[in-house]
Amino acid sequence: MDETAPDNFPAPQATLQRLRELRRPLLHLHKTLLDTECADYEQVHGRVTSGELLQLVIGHEQFAWLHSISELIVRVDEMLDADEPTTATDADSTLSRTRALLKPLETGNGFEQKYYAALQRSPDAVLAHRDVTKVLA
Repeated sequence: MDETAPDNFPAPQATLQRLRELRRPLLHLHKTLLDTECADYEQVHGRVTSGELLQLVIGHEQFAWLHSISELIVRVDEMLDADEPTTATDADSTLSRTRALLKPLETGNGFEQKYYAALQRSPDAVLAHRDVTKVLA
């Protein structure tokens, strides 16, 4: 008898819809945080071009903390564009991972501290955070 493990069931449409709804606010949050980090960088080092910013985002330690959000965006995109149906476990795991990551804490780990500081500096980041958390609620 061939039994399919619950982990292999396709994600319910409601969960996939939540992933679709998460994508745009998550992209906006990422962009807002990049803009905030870029403004801080430019205060010290002077104005940067778009090409220079791309290189900074890829390789400069000041921007490294944002890679976790970039990876989440890629993961969501991969699940939504996959040839095979996304499993319920994968979809739920990505939503849970997003909730766990986006916790600003003054005394948390490196990401949580940097996220907290960015929210303190940028009202736009606070609004973008709110939009993501609404989808995740």
